Amino acid sequence: MQIEYQTLTVGPIATNCYMLYLKDRSDCVIVDPGGDADRIIRMLGGRRIAAVLLTHGHFDHVLALPDLLTSGLMDADTPVCIHTLDAPMLADPTLNVSRSFLFQGLTFPAANRTVQDGDTFEAGGMPFRVMHTPGHTAGSVCYVCAEKLLLSGDTLMALGCGRCDLPTGNEQEMVRSLQKLRPLLSTCTLLGGHG
Repeated sequence: MQIEYQTLTVGPIATNCYMLYLKDRSDCVIVDPGGDADRIIRMLGGRRIAAVLLTHGHFDHVLALPDLLTSGLMDADTPVCIHTLDAPMLADPTLNVSRSFLFQGLTFPAANRTVQDGDTFEAGGMPFRVMHTPGHTAGSVCYVCAEKLLLSGDTLMALGCGRCDLPTGNEQEMVRSLQKLRPLLSTCTLLGGHG
């Protein structure tokens, strides 16, 4: 299975948004649509969105979600996935840190699918596995695609791990999550949330 991906740096905090797809299909999976919906839609190149995967609930990873939902490129039941513990963040400007970072009380549409550690599913013809990796937020997750790509959000990035001093963050949990990810770093390509 030859999985292709493209990276687009979006939004006010330079978040990495990813599009994953198979060449012989006309759909794709979007991970962390953190802003600039028009640029994300151009990146799709006419592909439909089979699923949106959110690594956590901070505003800078979901800013483009409302525009994608109304773009006509998603069905009404297209999965929008987030961990159960981070689902409330989408509707809470304090938890999604839009109030403290942007001085705006932003809220976002609810995800229609919550995920847990160990969940597996297929989207766009590609297999995904969920790893719960709390620390940056209580419900941070990584998505492992075909055991080849590690979409780590802000748990693990190019220059280190995400900060743990925001709402629901926990440094001890981050240490455990990083230990959990260590075995994958020799077998997977790391696609982090920033950097």
